[in-house]
Amino acid sequence: MKKFLSLIRNNYANIYKASLFLLTMIILLLLFPKTKQFRYEFEIGRPWLYEDLQAPKDFPIIKSKEDIDKEIEKIKSNSKLYFLYDVEKTQKEKNLISSIFDEQWLKRYGFGKREAFLKNKAFCTNISNEILETGLLELPNNLDSKQGDKVIYVIRNKIAKESFLSYFYTKHTAYKYMQEKLNNREDLETVFIANFLSNTLSPNVFFDSLKTASEQQNLLNQISPNVGIILKGQHIISKGEIVTKDVYKVLESLKVDFETDSRKSTLNLYIGEIILISIPLLTLGLFLMFFRRDVFEDNKNLIMIFILLIFMTAITRLMLEYQSAYVLMIPLMLGPIIIRAFYDSRLALIVHTITVILISFVVPSSFQFIFLQLMTGLITIISIVKLQNRAQFFITSFYIFASYSIIYIGMELLTESTLINISWKPFLYFAISAGLSLLAYPIIYLFEKLFGMVTDVSLLEYADTNNPLIRKLATQAPGTFHHCIQVSNLAEAAAMEIGANALLVRAGAMYHDIGKILNPMYFTENQSGNYSPHEDLSYEESAEIIIGHVLDGVKLAKENHLPEQIIDFIRTHHGTKRVEYFYRMSKKENPDEEIKLSDFTYHGPIPYSKETSLLMMADAVEAASRSIQNPNAKSISELVDKIIKSQLDQGQFNNANITFRQINTAKKIFKRKLLNIYHLRIEYPEE
Repeated sequence: MKKFLSLIRNNYANIYKASLFLLTMIILLLLFPKTKQFRYEFEIGRPWLYEDLQAPKDFPIIKSKEDIDKEIEKIKSNSKLYFLYDVEKTQKEKNLISSIFDEQWLKRYGFGKREAFLKNKAFCTNISNEILETGLLELPNNLDSKQGDKVIYVIRNKIAKESFLSYFYTKHTAYKYMQEKLNNREDLETVFIANFLSNTLSPNVFFDSLKTASEQQNLLNQISPNVGIILKGQHIISKGEIVTKDVYKVLESLKVDFETDSRKSTLNLYIGEIILISIPLLTLGLFLMFFRRDVFEDNKNLIMIFILLIFMTAITRLMLEYQSAYVLMIPLMLGPIIIRAFYDSRLALIVHTITVILISFVVPSSFQFIFLQLMTGLITIISIVKLQNRAQFFITSFYIFASYSIIYIGMELLTESTLINISWKPFLYFAISAGLSLLAYPIIYLFEKLFGMVTDVSLLEYADTNNPLIRKLATQAPGTFHHCIQVSNLAEAAAMEIGANALLVRAGAMYHDIGKILNPMYFTENQSGNYSPHEDLSYEESAEIIIGHVLDGVKLAKENHLPEQIIDFIRTHHGTKRVEYFYRMSKKENPDEEIKLSDFTYHGPIPYSKETSLLMMADAVEAASRSIQNPNAKSISELVDKIIKSQLDQGQFNNANITFRQINTAKKIFKRKLLNIYHLRIEYPEE
């Protein structure tokens, strides 16, 4: 058991990385559709690139969505409209008209005119009965009385009869009919009768929405999803033959039938998907291991890359579930933009390629998808080779849209040979995708905070002399500010020459002495005249103040929320060196006393990278060069060699991945830059 625990402890880093790869593979596996993948790729207007194809089994030809939609629309527009003749309401209406007529007549004419009363009542009763027996319709909102030839079905006594809409009365036609009957009837009270009937008669035939909807749904349920059947062995298409629309329907039907066939074991599907997912992930891991070891060693880098892979695959799967055409809206270019912002173009291309390959397993027309996304990804990466300002995000967004559009037009011309029938919807989707790529900026900021990383854009902002903390340094410690600028120039030039991160070195150099803000006058570059406050202090106290500027700098940097990558330059720029001047003076004046070395030694740590090593060298040679009385090429060269040799002898670069060749290159750069600072020319030997 102890051996097992010891094995885990000794290989914890590798086990953790393997777990990340395994977890990513499992998540991607869950996102993949659990259907068999059709082996053929085909498009309308393109030649069939495979051998002659015969039907492997009987399968139905599936109707297209457009055909089914047309059938549905036809049924809805031509479906039967059902109305209910309310017999009970009719009888009540007749009785009501008779009783109300009596009341209204008495109010208007009193008990006189008995004969006129009977004649007018008989007329009202007859005409109302006629209208009600025929049927007075209450029209639904979607039906107009002008549609007289519209066939409707009226249910009366549970029997539905077909009839024309014009056969029945409406409020308008009933009133018109009454007016015709009352014309030239001087023996009747025409005005009274017209007003009475128009105000009293109410519909007795009503639209039966439930019956209509039920019958319509029955017809919709009868729509067949198939338009025919292909028999086993029937010829479908020959090699080289152009895929027509009709053949495309047959091939698409075969594909659907193949993918929905569940007769084979799902275990084989899982095994196939595991293989297809693990190989791209393994390829990515091997690339990182052999070519970007620095990225591979840091687990947070792997986590960020895997998050992008999973996110892009998940959003693609979600879009496919909703509408496959919307895949074109997915901002896949976010991946290469974000990876390039944190790392380099080569890694951005590799990660983007792996992402596109993984997604291509689940999208339709995978060849076109891969070509479109890879070419656009290449152009995107080229457009952000030097990502140093926010405006580049907008320029890159335009390049993305232009690349998508041009490639799509090329594909359409290859397929259709014309742009007359081209669909313009994809251009809208491309514009949305390009616009969404602008989300890269806030996502980069989020990743910087989550993973404690910095990008070139952030480094430029931090290195800006208008940054509040640097402006404070320039105001309170102007000599130190000038020193920081000179050191940043030296270190940046050396970094560019040996292939280190020049922007990171420059930003680190601008803040490396930020701790001197608290006690600026205790440092030579900020002193004026011959007085030094160290004259009033012991050597130990002076050394404590000098050493303290590192700790003060770290504290100030954290208070101002500087990233850890910049704070590391503050921590390491003196490593574990001694404060030589005060140490030697103390030793000289107290030869018989034992000097406590820790009182005169910086707390470290020593540099751990090329960038922090270059800053230590540049800081030391720039500060020491100020003490040269008569600087010349020889004295500067000897000074640089001496200082860097001393740092090497003290083991200050033992933890850094910097080579002797790179150190020698840096020395040459320092010498040349210092000669330029002091306006000296290199003395060439006489021939």
